[in-house]
Amino acid sequence: MHDIKAIRENPQSYVQGWSRRGRETAQSDVDALLSLDADLRAAKTAFETNQAQLKKLSGEIGKAKGQKDEARAAELMTEVEGLKGAISTAQETERLKTEDLKDLLSSLPNIPFEDVPEGADEHGNVEVRKHGAPNILSFPAKDHADLGEALKGPIGPLMDFEAAAKMSGSRFVVLKGQLARLERAVGQFMLDVQTSEHGYTEINPPVLVREQALFGTGQLPKFEEDLFKTGEQPVSSEESWISFGQRLKSILASKGKIDSFVDVDSYIREAQSSLEAPPAKNQPYYLIPTAEVTLTNLVREAITAEEELPLRLTALTNCFRAEAGSAGRDTKGMIRQHQFQKVELVSITTPEQSEAEHDRMTTCAETILKKLDLSFRTMLLCTGDMGFGAKKTYDLEVWLPSQNTYREISSCSNCGDFQARRMDARTRKAGEKGTRFVHTLNGSGLAVGRTLVAIMENYQDEGGRIAIPSVLQPYMGGLTHIG
Repeated sequence: MHDIKAIRENPQSYVQGWSRRGRETAQSDVDALLSLDADLRAAKTAFETNQAQLKKLSGEIGKAKGQKDEARAAELMTEVEGLKGAISTAQETERLKTEDLKDLLSSLPNIPFEDVPEGADEHGNVEVRKHGAPNILSFPAKDHADLGEALKGPIGPLMDFEAAAKMSGSRFVVLKGQLARLERAVGQFMLDVQTSEHGYTEINPPVLVREQALFGTGQLPKFEEDLFKTGEQPVSSEESWISFGQRLKSILASKGKIDSFVDVDSYIREAQSSLEAPPAKNQPYYLIPTAEVTLTNLVREAITAEEELPLRLTALTNCFRAEAGSAGRDTKGMIRQHQFQKVELVSITTPEQSEAEHDRMTTCAETILKKLDLSFRTMLLCTGDMGFGAKKTYDLEVWLPSQNTYREISSCSNCGDFQARRMDARTRKAGEKGTRFVHTLNGSGLAVGRTLVAIMENYQDEGGRIAIPSVLQPYMGGLTHIG
């Protein structure tokens, strides 16, 4: 989400920013925003002016009646009726323009940092650094799918796409035996490194969320087709009260009206006992495409003390993506699945910390590949290849011998205050009343399935056995090979 005040004050910077992302409608987008903003402010002014005039006339009506001047009172009451109509019109205009402005603002991507290279697609990305030489095998490299299907266990192949297809369709896999254990080992190893060595706090979040969580991180409304959506579930009146209370506390605190939430909590409890409960309504759940959603939303509608930042959070979760825009791509194997595991990294920082934190997060992700002794390169994405909510993104690409190329295994992005504005996530220094939006960052540390793919392909031998990297052997009970 963007700050309309900033757009109003410097519209050309937004035209340039969106144009750099290849948005041909950048100028008309800004023109539409400014027009809606002007209409909205005019409606607010009309409401306030007419409301003040109504108050004044109400006093004059009382005075006229006190003086028994019924003709004057009637004349004033006619004028009041006209004002009431104008006030109602202004209120409705304000409501509609507010919705239209929010819809347009929420549909527009983030503005890239100035050092992000311009480009239309992945061909404009820039290699920042490379670790290790590409692993050129002395024999024809098999891809992970062929390797996994050739490895046999008591109930068939250790990587079984056919069994998964019978249950769930394409883009699913069943891992068995030692391969299943290896995937578990990879995820556990990643979590241990990120928590023990890099200071991330492990979180075990839900994988089902409501739409406001996905709006906050930018997946909704633009990317709904890429999400798995469940049937609608009722939202209880109790949940409605909790949501109301959280929102009220955030608004009051952001305006410096309260220093603690005790009195507000008390007020909410009193209101809940004396007022009619908000009506229950149905809302859908969505399966998370990444734990970025749940980890970032932990600071939603909250004010985090600046002294506590940066917050560094990590989670190993299942992730779910419809892959609506990838028909025909990576249909074989585990590269592009509907369900996969990923270790997510999220940082919540001040604006001053975010660029350094972005570099640190990228290094934390790179460390995993270095410990696994896998060759990779770090790419700075160009404006045309960045995600919707990112201001700057580094991709890590790991070498896959079967494809004789590097493939993405992690993406680390600095979103600035883009997500924070959508979530109303703020920070405040101790002793100060004012607040400001936090900066949010997210990255993969790493995608577990793709890491398993990279291990299988880079550690294969000519006979199809898979050597287990030394750092993973303790997680495998000392096992050194599969097959």
